[in-house]
Amino acid sequence: MLKPITLNRYVFHSLRKLISTWVRTTVENNNPEALHLQTGKPVVYVMHQRSLTDLMVLEGECIKAGLPRPYKPIVADQPQSKAHFFLSQHEGLILQRERPEPPELLEALVRQVEAKHQDVQLVPVTIIWGRSPEKEQSAFKLLFDWNFSLGGRFRKFLATLLHGRQTMVSFSPALSLQEIMGDSNNHARSVRKVNRILRVHFRQKKASVLGPDLSHRRMLVNSLIHTPRIQKAIAAEAAAQEITLVEAEAKARKYANEIASDFSMPVIRFLDIILTWFWNKLYSGVKINHVEPLKALVQSHTIVYVPCHRSHIDYLLLSYVLYYEGLPPPHIAAGINLNMPLVGTILRKGGAFFMRRTFRGNPLYSMVFHEYMYTLTSKGFATEYFIEGGRSRTGRTLTPKTGMLSITVRSFLRDHRKPLAFVPVYIGYEKLLEMASYLGELRGEAKKSESPLDIVRTLAALRNEFGKAWITFGEPLDLGTFLNSQAPNWKDSSGANDKPAWLEKTTSNLSDMLAGRINAAAVINPVNLVAIALLSSPRHALGEEELIRQLDGYTRLLSMAPYSDRTAMTDLDARSMIHYVENLQLIQRKTDALGDIIGMDEKTAIAMTYYRNNVLHIFAIPSLISCFFVNCASITRKEILRISAVLYPYLQAELFLQWTQHEALAVVQKWLDCLVAEGLITHGQDDDGEACYFQPDPATAEYIMLNVFSRSIVQTLERFYMVISLLLRNGSGNIEAEALEHQSGVLAQRLSIIHGLNAPEFFDKSLFRGFIAQMRYHGVLEITQTNKLVFGDDIQKVADQAHTLLTTEIRHSINQTSRYGVSNGAGEKSTP
Repeated sequence: MLKPITLNRYVFHSLRKLISTWVRTTVENNNPEALHLQTGKPVVYVMHQRSLTDLMVLEGECIKAGLPRPYKPIVADQPQSKAHFFLSQHEGLILQRERPEPPELLEALVRQVEAKHQDVQLVPVTIIWGRSPEKEQSAFKLLFDWNFSLGGRFRKFLATLLHGRQTMVSFSPALSLQEIMGDSNNHARSVRKVNRILRVHFRQKKASVLGPDLSHRRMLVNSLIHTPRIQKAIAAEAAAQEITLVEAEAKARKYANEIASDFSMPVIRFLDIILTWFWNKLYSGVKINHVEPLKALVQSHTIVYVPCHRSHIDYLLLSYVLYYEGLPPPHIAAGINLNMPLVGTILRKGGAFFMRRTFRGNPLYSMVFHEYMYTLTSKGFATEYFIEGGRSRTGRTLTPKTGMLSITVRSFLRDHRKPLAFVPVYIGYEKLLEMASYLGELRGEAKKSESPLDIVRTLAALRNEFGKAWITFGEPLDLGTFLNSQAPNWKDSSGANDKPAWLEKTTSNLSDMLAGRINAAAVINPVNLVAIALLSSPRHALGEEELIRQLDGYTRLLSMAPYSDRTAMTDLDARSMIHYVENLQLIQRKTDALGDIIGMDEKTAIAMTYYRNNVLHIFAIPSLISCFFVNCASITRKEILRISAVLYPYLQAELFLQWTQHEALAVVQKWLDCLVAEGLITHGQDDDGEACYFQPDPATAEYIMLNVFSRSIVQTLERFYMVISLLLRNGSGNIEAEALEHQSGVLAQRLSIIHGLNAPEFFDKSLFRGFIAQMRYHGVLEITQTNKLVFGDDIQKVADQAHTLLTTEIRHSINQTSRYGVSNGAGEKSTP
């Protein structure tokens, strides 16, 4: 006859094997390195609620991973002392009640540590079935509320049956029981302390995976409408529009229903299946960088994701990646234009909430939206919005809009009990789905409205190769810490309707910092590098061996001076990059007697400017330095740093570079050292004994590489010089900012035709507008009461030094074109 313990073990393992045929798990950190396990110390697993099914799943995962097993005794002569315990113990068969006493094994382990016998490693394990967030005030939850749980075993059976294919097992790093207890000599206090820390851990872990409990959409709308702020806005609307309170409340309810998401886990799971197929069909995988630090942050902070905006599928990609990584999908701010039949419903159930492009002239709508955002952030829901406002058609990071940031800051002022962190996200594609429509818009075609038929067009594109999609999580920004540095007395400000005097400037600084952190997380993929090299070549073509040398030079230099610790770069070698981009049909190969030539046709070259612009900020400083040595045989270190200091604020504003002025000069010096180490320039002293750098022989490969390197930023410097040239031609006090912006765009468009520049953003008026605004910000330009721009002699000095950065041909062409006058946009010509 079998002994009872042997029979129990046999039954346990038989049931475990049976359950394993149904259950499918996603497992995190199931290896000794991730758990920080130390040899020689016993391992005890901790689970939140008593469940035999959970224990079976844990036992199976430990066997697979080669970890110590929870069902084995931790004391050889005490077979009942299994290496696990549950924090929540229940009594009763039908009406189950949670027992408040701590587990017996925990008591025994604490005594063991107190007796200095041996430390114990506690490994908390979270097992989640189905990852469905709970519903606030749901009938099922209310029925089993308070201290009793009716039919707990039956509910676990249903969870296993319904959600067993979507089971998540997360091992947390081992905790030293001795370190948790500290120096306490009070046994009861030590047990309570360990119990409390473990319970807090499980509560935070659950929230980091499932998010806060969801409200039913109808209940959420009702609660919004009855808040004091919206009731006050309803009364104001009724008075202003001369309608009844009932009509005004109906209008507010309509706005709330238009805005609010309708989060649905069945839809999330459906999208998970569809999108897994979609990414694998459209893209050859999704590369994810720096997600692990985010998993720790989610447990302590409310998260606001602020990604760059490249494509409509950005919404889907980020939510998919977060769900795949075991994090709760965010609630996403989407433009009302996406609330189309069928598509809008799916997006809403996937977490999207919709917003109008402008709130101007509609205070009731504005208040409803503000209150909805406050509800999300105060309850700890992760949210997501694009601070650029719209998709970038040029590949650059656009100037951020501060509206949503302002709403978030004001919500945080009302309730800052839980920390809030912005998480910048860089999303990059090796080949963009919407490129054809972007090119049309850049050529002047009207922007097409979104339509459900876009889905059909997307599916039709699945037969093409699109490479990989990349997503990198940037350095988080804690809002409380940021406000401490910007407005030390921010906690004295409160109220969604109250706009503190510091709010506008602070949100502007916040937007610039987040844009800089998005760019700092950029990915340098093969398409970016090939685009940079070929677009910097006169005819957009290079011999294959020459292109290989150029790409090798880029990768070596970028490895020596990485842009940031969040920047990721392809690990392909130069030859593999060329073949990779060739397979994407973005470059062409021609063969003659001297070897292969790699190039692009005109249409593709325009498209490739998009991929170059994705990483233009990374090449800005080294490209600027290269310009010195293309135009000057030698130049002192002092002069390089001086001119760089003058130009950096304008480059920083346009490209959202991450460094302060002081940090930027250190980066310039670092790049000078790298160029010397690579043999592209040499270092010595001039006749006066000053530190000086020298140009390589123009007939060498080093000079050619510098020349190609310099052209990445040349077009930006040319635009700067155009504005300065036109200012000088018009004279101080003779032109308005809008007319100068228009003249600059016309001049740039003319030069792009003359010099064959296939870069639509070269004559983008918004870039000229930004440069003019920066000159005003830095005091170079001032505006009179008659709206005219006035300036001093400093502008002429800057123009006189342009020879160090721009070729004689370019400067002559700009000066000659501007000399003959340019239309000011009103049908007249400027004739200084």
